[in-house]
Amino acid sequence: MAVVTMEAGALVVGLAECKAALRLERDDEDGVLAGYIRTAMALCEAFIGQWLIEREGEQRLACDLAWQQLQASPVQAITGVFLAGEALAAGWESDIGADGSGWVRLIGLPPGATPATLVMRFRAGLGTDWNSVPEPLRAGVVRLVSHLFSHRDAADGGPPPAAVAALWRPWRRMQLG
Repeated sequence: MAVVTMEAGALVVGLAECKAALRLERDDEDGVLAGYIRTAMALCEAFIGQWLIEREGEQRLACDLAWQQLQASPVQAITGVFLAGEALAAGWESDIGADGSGWVRLIGLPPGATPATLVMRFRAGLGTDWNSVPEPLRAGVVRLVSHLFSHRDAADGGPPPAAVAALWRPWRRMQLG
């Protein structure tokens, strides 16, 4: 089931940092540059299988008594469980593994409830702000932003620099299935 992010989240690197890497002094392309930062962040999160900056999210799960794993990682807190739009105060339990994996399960359905889709709300991310994200991840984002910005008008800008994957690879989490 798909994860729905409820908050956009902060940028993992600042405009000033990317402008310095690109040796840009004017402000007329800040909007374009911010778009490339968001794109590079999304690509980084997809590559490493983890959210960079902590933010609120939700995921729909099957109404099942078995343990189910949240797709987002690393989970910092599971903040609520909703069944048919109503918050469940009891009847569920959760666990967050040492690796940041989040797990939830129903203990039983409330009296009179019919099986429906569960919605789990949580907070996930590697750091609370851009300063707490590991520097190699941030450096890879800056390198990718520089590549995207520099090759934006090229018909074939070529692949991203190999250094980007090298910087991100130690944080990569593979998921099976």
